Amino acid sequence: MLFPMAPTDSLFLLGESREHPMHVGGLAVFTPPEGSSASDVRAMFDAALIGDQVAAPFRKRARRSVTSLGQWGWDTLPHDEVDLEHHVRRDALPQPGGMAELMTLVSRLHGTLLDRSRPPWEMHLIEGLADGRYAIYTKIHHALADGASAMRLLRDSMSEDPHRRNMPTPWQPRTPLAAVPDAGTAVTTGPGSALPAMAWDAARAAVGEVAGLLPAALGTVDRARRGKGGALSLTAPHTLFNVPISGARHVAARSFPIERIRLLAKHADATINDIVLTMCAGTLRAYLHTRDALPDNPLIAMVPVSLRAPETGTGDRTPGGNRVGVLMCNLATHLPDPAHRLATVRNCMNEGKAALQAMSPAQVLAMSALGAAPLGVEMFLGRRGPLRPPFNVVISNVAGPRTPLYWNGARLESLYPLSIPTTGQALNITCTSSDDQIVFGLTGCRRTVPDLHPMLDHLDAELDLLETAVGL
Repeated sequence: MLFPMAPTDSLFLLGESREHPMHVGGLAVFTPPEGSSASDVRAMFDAALIGDQVAAPFRKRARRSVTSLGQWGWDTLPHDEVDLEHHVRRDALPQPGGMAELMTLVSRLHGTLLDRSRPPWEMHLIEGLADGRYAIYTKIHHALADGASAMRLLRDSMSEDPHRRNMPTPWQPRTPLAAVPDAGTAVTTGPGSALPAMAWDAARAAVGEVAGLLPAALGTVDRARRGKGGALSLTAPHTLFNVPISGARHVAARSFPIERIRLLAKHADATINDIVLTMCAGTLRAYLHTRDALPDNPLIAMVPVSLRAPETGTGDRTPGGNRVGVLMCNLATHLPDPAHRLATVRNCMNEGKAALQAMSPAQVLAMSALGAAPLGVEMFLGRRGPLRPPFNVVISNVAGPRTPLYWNGARLESLYPLSIPTTGQALNITCTSSDDQIVFGLTGCRRTVPDLHPMLDHLDAELDLLETAVGL
């Protein structure tokens, strides 16, 4: 049976082409437990491949048919129809097997399309790191999972207990399979059922949502016109990042102690995300300035905001799909003083968050769609439009594990996020925290941004400048 796909999810399928892969990814690097080696970690994965059970998110295949009127939907395959030998692949690094060789391999893997005739995910088991560690690169189509849900899939496959063994792989079910009702089974209720009342309440709420969309839209446009923070921007300049792109990818990453950034945020009366955005702002300013390509007007970043419920035990833990809103942030790249850039970023994000908090979740999604609509049109057409870009760069900050995590005793040492450049957006910056580190993952079009490493050095320099600016 084909189950409907959310329109925001299907956009990533409609906008995909050879030059525009639409998957997110992550590179996890593990240190084997004491007394073991990378070959022992591989042996555990090899043993798992013999199994015949696959968790539901890894059995979902995107399809469309006459019955769905040509719209995309999800078809969940039986366990025995998922070819794990296709999805789980083995790779080895050339000598000397350092991070440079690893990133070169992952850059190449990240530029290839997923097979749409199968569930849209791959996991690459990578051997050959000279220091004895073991790497796993995973990519999953953005229609199937956003960054937050992909991070949950990772966390759910690991444990805080370094002594725990016999743990399943990420693609295996977490718990023994149990009988569940068929998706088409009707729900029965006894006398005095509240369903009619619930339906009436839902209908009234829907009418209220529609009525609230117009004032929300007018307020969003007015804030954009006045240059205030919100889901829409009208002032993004054209930059060398806002051009058509190719399908080849280049990835780079650098990590920083999260306590260092947390201390900076405390002294600056800012959030960690404000610091992340300001570091990116200074990096982009320096990168463009050295190429004599810095525009007079400030760059605008689209900042995704997760709308998922917190993981409190009662929140929504549905792993699939995309549930994000967006804010447009003025990066103040026209200002030479890092303290002034931080103040601008902090004020813009505070304004934007206040605007979203005044809306319902449905209104947030609608206004976010309004702000991202020009990019959606470009994705669908596969080319840059004639107008100025809706924003200049996407900067995400995805919360990762806060404590050390292990898989069958192998410790997760590093977690590098990889994301999606699109037509008109040749660079994506995604950050994620992992234990005591925060990692900046840069994913770019290899043709447009052939060398990302200068940006890593600019990130280092910008963090130093911000610490000096607040007196640290």
